[in-house]
Amino acid sequence: MLKVNGIDVAYMKVIQVLRGVSLEAPDGKIVALLGANGAGKTTTLRAISGMLRTEQGAITDGVIEFDSKRIDGQGPEAIAAMGISQAMEGRRVLQHLSVEENLMVGAYCRNDRAEIKKDLEMVFTWFPRIKERRRQTSGYLSGGEQQMLVIGRALMARPKLMLLDEPSLGLAPLLVQEIYEIIQRINVERKMTILVVEQNVNAALGIAHYGYVMENGRVVLEGSPDQLKENPDVREFYMGLSVAGAEKHYRDVKHYRRRKKWLA
Repeated sequence: MLKVNGIDVAYMKVIQVLRGVSLEAPDGKIVALLGANGAGKTTTLRAISGMLRTEQGAITDGVIEFDSKRIDGQGPEAIAAMGISQAMEGRRVLQHLSVEENLMVGAYCRNDRAEIKKDLEMVFTWFPRIKERRRQTSGYLSGGEQQMLVIGRALMARPKLMLLDEPSLGLAPLLVQEIYEIIQRINVERKMTILVVEQNVNAALGIAHYGYVMENGRVVLEGSPDQLKENPDVREFYMGLSVAGAEKHYRDVKHYRRRKKWLA
């Protein structure tokens, strides 16, 4: 469904952030894009959704295809109309609107009222907690509830591909588990393709069909969840585990030196 082929991205025409990034998200699959803060994950999502312009960024090389159509260079409104919806990092709810009004914003480009109503009830089925607060002002929701709301708002566009940027950010472990169980359920029930950006390796690989690891604006590793979990570099640098599986204290890893094969 989605093919990113060797894209370079620069901000303000001078700051190169992505270098030859390539990845694929097959139809109906969950793909995880992993990496530390500043690795280029969010920039990759912005390149796909057409949001680079808002940050004075641009794709300087490479091609992005969606449903066999080239979309790099298209504006975000055109890309959204093609069926790509993004839940942005930081739970950006419209704080002065109610929960239900936020959700209806997600369906702004649609005019099939009967189907919109069905999708609204479907979102409430997936997120019963926000159904209970459907009339409440969104700014008063908890962090977990706001994350559920922004995912639900993205779903109201009825996308073919949903981009999720750090859905676990700032949430307690039990809420992270709940959010990821719902993401997996959406994938199974709606056969929806999902590209999820995460620093939480365990959470993302727990539901993904395939994963990529980014570092310094490049994809440095890819593979199945099992392959990535067993990779010694991923285990040590991203999961904080030694080869033997024991947790390591920060003082033991702060001077961590990546193996040469990591960037080979």
